[in-house]
Amino acid sequence: MAVGARDYIDKLLVKKYADEQVDNHEAMESMVDPQKMLEAMNDVANVQRNMFLLSQRLYATCYGINAKARYARGSNLS
Repeated sequence: MAVGARDYIDKLLVKKYADEQVDNHEAMESMVDPQKMLEAMNDVANVQRNMFLLSQRLYATCYGINAKARYARGSNLS
């Protein structure tokens, strides 16, 4: 497979865009320090993990309290 302009329209497009410049993202310096970004992402992940663990503990505690109340209420009726 050949590379390059083969017909008239392709040649015109090559001529039109030959002098266009694009951003080279590899050469650009980031506005955000990558290490600080990774630290911030790690902090967010830690907060989410801790909130999930707290939610699970709260659910288990509430489930236990509700089960105990139902058991106590049921045994008083008998």
